[in-house]
Amino acid sequence: MDCQLDIYFLEAIINGLLLAGLLALLALGLNLIFGVIDVVWICYAELVMVGMYGINYAYKGGLPFLLAAAFGILLVAFAGAVLHFLVIRPVLDTPPINQLLVTGGVLFFLQAAATMAFGVEFKNLGIRLGSLSIADMNFSWARISTFLVALAGMLVLWLFLSRTYVGTAIRAISQDRQIMPLMGVDSRKLYLVTSAIGGGLAGLAATLMVLQYDIYPQIGLQFGPLIFMICVLGGLGSMIGGFVAAFIISQFIAVGSSCFHTEWGYAVAFLFFMVAIFIRPQGLFGSKS
Repeated sequence: MDCQLDIYFLEAIINGLLLAGLLALLALGLNLIFGVIDVVWICYAELVMVGMYGINYAYKGGLPFLLAAAFGILLVAFAGAVLHFLVIRPVLDTPPINQLLVTGGVLFFLQAAATMAFGVEFKNLGIRLGSLSIADMNFSWARISTFLVALAGMLVLWLFLSRTYVGTAIRAISQDRQIMPLMGVDSRKLYLVTSAIGGGLAGLAATLMVLQYDIYPQIGLQFGPLIFMICVLGGLGSMIGGFVAAFIISQFIAVGSSCFHTEWGYAVAFLFFMVAIFIRPQGLFGSKS
């Protein structure tokens, strides 16, 4: 155990804050979808994986990184819309367990398809952004850029939801799904738009992750449990709750990894999650049903 209150402990805390930006962005898309459509996409992290592969092959195919990133975002936004149209819409009026099972089936399908198509070897873009050194502390520029872009993405989404007609309709239908169709709002179109936006957020997360992580078919297994833990801890459907929960969980991971070992950091985070859910089952910002 090495958990002294020194410069390295401060470095771990700041790195935890930077990690929180990515985790909050990942949770944001899933919370948006649940808040509007009331369906949890178990396969959400696998959509991120699809985006990472798309960006990788677009970049290796000769596109500049920014164009490859735009391609990845559009690819996953389209995949989100297709997922809703072909898989989610037919089971919207069925029990929640059916919805979980079909999205779980998509999870395994995407993992198997990626393994068959791309193999099990790790891939990366080969882009190295270097690091920022401050008072013997080192912070990856990739992680700093990820944090800033994630905050910008969340701000743009907030502006869209609060300042546009479609965004206002999305917020309204998330508050009352029964009354909006009676007011002439086509809920099916809003659900499709929401799924595309949720997919686009997954694509944006993929754009940020390819700068830090290798790409392989099972990368969803690394981030999927974290995404759901953050969403549940913050309160399913609560975007503010997901944002706060991401910062809490990232600190447990970063500080726990610094004081003990990387695996212990994740173990402490999950232990905190279990205790918090026992105390407040609806999540930090969730409402009691």
